[in-house]
Amino acid sequence: MANILVVDDELGIRELLFEILNDEGHSVELAENAAQARQQRQRYRPDLVLLDIWMPDTDGVTLLKEWAATGLLTMPVIMMSGHATIDTAVEATRIGATAFLEKPITLQKLLQAVDKALTRTPLRVVPLAPKPESKPNGAVNGAAASDNAATVAHGTIELALPGKGTVTLELDAPLREARDAFEKAYFEFHLAKEQGSMTRVAEKSGLERTHLYRKLKQLGVDLSRAKRMA
Repeated sequence: MANILVVDDELGIRELLFEILNDEGHSVELAENAAQARQQRQRYRPDLVLLDIWMPDTDGVTLLKEWAATGLLTMPVIMMSGHATIDTAVEATRIGATAFLEKPITLQKLLQAVDKALTRTPLRVVPLAPKPESKPNGAVNGAAASDNAATVAHGTIELALPGKGTVTLELDAPLREARDAFEKAYFEFHLAKEQGSMTRVAEKSGLERTHLYRKLKQLGVDLSRAKRMA
């Protein structure tokens, strides 16, 4: 089970999430504002953070930006709000939030989002190796190829994605551009894999359908092309 930090200024929300997650076997810590969240983040080193957007001292999006800018966004973060706009949800996702939950939060959506966040597969990065030589039977010499491998060299990352070929990310690019490039590849891959089903991609990514549509539009993902790739 995981160590989870819940950050929300509403006592009722904190207590409810504590009870639900504790019943699921997780170890849960609570914070009522950004100042406490910073302290708990340093002391507790959570595996997952549930972070409210609207808080009195520092809002959740600002805290998320702070963690991202200082290298502290090393755990998945699920944003929560009952008043946030689609733009706010998209911005939080672009910064690095794993998912967005609208209040009132249903038990099913909460547990699904937590499960997806905790079981997400991190990108595996491997050293650059010489290009393997082909053998007559199709085998290769050297390191075995992997559909999930990433090769890093000369300021770029090459991602070998199943069914999509190789995608190159420029490490010299501004962080937002590099993140957008990766997210676009991510969504194009899953749209093709799910045969253009927005419902299944929304479930996979942890985004609401309306947020997903908006994000795909901002990233410039061609939905008709994604369906043809399937």
